[in-house]
Amino acid sequence: MRVHLVIHEAFEGPGAILDWCDERAYHVTTSHLYRGEPLPETGEGIDLLVVLGGPQSPDTPQSEYPHFDSPREQALIKQCIEQGSAVVGICLGAQLIGEALGAPYQKSPEPEIGYFPIQLSEDGHIDEHIPHFAPQEIVGHWHHDMPGLTPNSRVLASSEGCPRQIVKYGPRVYGFQCHLELTPLAVGGLLQAAYPEGEAANKRFIQDPASIRAFDTAPMNAHLFAFLDSVLTDNDLVTEWLF
Repeated sequence: MRVHLVIHEAFEGPGAILDWCDERAYHVTTSHLYRGEPLPETGEGIDLLVVLGGPQSPDTPQSEYPHFDSPREQALIKQCIEQGSAVVGICLGAQLIGEALGAPYQKSPEPEIGYFPIQLSEDGHIDEHIPHFAPQEIVGHWHHDMPGLTPNSRVLASSEGCPRQIVKYGPRVYGFQCHLELTPLAVGGLLQAAYPEGEAANKRFIQDPASIRAFDTAPMNAHLFAFLDSVLTDNDLVTEWLF
């Protein structure tokens, strides 16, 4: 299996997803965009495309972040979807999937940073790729925006601060506004580079750094591994209902 990772910033990497790839001996290719590495010219040969997060929004111009080409990323996402690859977006990546399918992102009602519960919707309870999720799970968050919804998308989970935590866009196309890939090492980079200061840190869904560092990420990482195993090995591909 070939997994391609789109990485926007050094401090927001794949975290536990690399552990999952290593355990299964999958072939991993990467686009570290902040280093100037290019995106793939096409999605050919990619079994799973994972688009990670970053401080950008889908409409952030290249004049602000020269390495961030939102239209180019959206084109790659759409090509991978159309060819039947599994596509998973995390945070900004989830928003880019929505944009690629014609659903503009929106601001989340509340910013969330830290570890807070998400609740499964009715669709989430019956989704074939997350049967191992409990009705409520505590997972990682680090966001201000949320993905847009297409006419046929399904919201599988929400939180008190954000109504769109897991969005299913197609049989093997998922957007996670939440961060199940976080590990203690990954959290350290985010805290150093992107933790809000002053009044911004006093929002009701922004935890203090000590609480964030103390959280045990292993259970949510295991949930992510089971999800990725399921979505990658599902070969019953139907893409028509996305568009």
